[in-house]
Amino acid sequence: MEAIAKFPHRAPENSLPRGCTFEEEDWHILAKHWYPVALIRDIESSGLLSATLLDEKLVIYKAGSDIVVANDICTHRGVPLSMGSNHDCLGVRCPYHGLQFGQDGKCIKVPAHPDNAIPGKLHLTAYPVILRYGLVWTCLRPSADGQDEKMPFMPHWDEAGFQQINCPAFDIAGFAGRQVEGFLDVAHFAFIHTDTFADAENPLVPNYRPQPTEYGFEAKYYSDVPNYPNGVENTAPEGFVWLRHFRCFPPFTAQLTVHFPDEGRLSILNAASPVSARKTRLFCPIARNFDTDLPVQDVYDFNARVFAEDAAMVEQQRPEQLPLDPKMEAHIPADVSSIAYRRALSKLGLSRFFIA
Repeated sequence: MEAIAKFPHRAPENSLPRGCTFEEEDWHILAKHWYPVALIRDIESSGLLSATLLDEKLVIYKAGSDIVVANDICTHRGVPLSMGSNHDCLGVRCPYHGLQFGQDGKCIKVPAHPDNAIPGKLHLTAYPVILRYGLVWTCLRPSADGQDEKMPFMPHWDEAGFQQINCPAFDIAGFAGRQVEGFLDVAHFAFIHTDTFADAENPLVPNYRPQPTEYGFEAKYYSDVPNYPNGVENTAPEGFVWLRHFRCFPPFTAQLTVHFPDEGRLSILNAASPVSARKTRLFCPIARNFDTDLPVQDVYDFNARVFAEDAAMVEQQRPEQLPLDPKMEAHIPADVSSIAYRRALSKLGLSRFFIA
């Protein structure tokens, strides 16, 4: 399922969210990129959700067959529209005076004056929407033509024989950059993930080297650390070497394809949506071509445990933000992907150190 919504009522280019936790220049750079803000299935079932992206409070609602993302504030008297209702998915209705908003964020009803023309200043500030990988994506400061050139891609999602799985969103009290760097890191398996899949007796990190790409960089990491959940029989042939193929899409999305025995593939998209400079909502679509008959809830539960293991570290890292100056933290050879990631963020023009 994929669609792109129009955005006729744009936010002022130089405006910032109230209480912005990012440096102003950093915020404007980050706001040019696409992030997920909800699972499609959640908005399809509820018709109305709230979200926060880069400190901007958003309302997400159904209007007919469209999904709309807009500022979560009624243009009339400033009440959050997420407090309202959306009967029959006809558009969100403000709880204060009943103004109703439909496709593209347009005001379509003013109950106090049903016969009057509706002035344009009542329309919401709406944002473009792309539906992809089971997620609702948006961009707060899109290019004038609305193109999605910065959207990440996920191998195998639409391929025949692959099961599509979307784990529930996972909230982290930490910075999105720290979370993404942790996803790319391969040296922590034997210390953090021993309750889920890793081997505490196998901390060795073989040499690997990231390679630049047009979207960011990729790294192919070969090792004998299996990817089976602990407690599940390891059916890999003796001497099997596991390939983990990472792709990074700065600023805050990364993808991993794990090569299993017998041509098995596990594709994971790690989309860290920055709620603020110190809060992250993680979305994680998964595609696999094995064990497709097993309960999806088992996948949800396993990945929630893995996420929690990582979050326990990310939430305690200091400084909270990600230092882009290489002299601010020490490094080891296993950190080559982390260093490539920080360089990619610097290349975007972000400040040498994020300050919340």
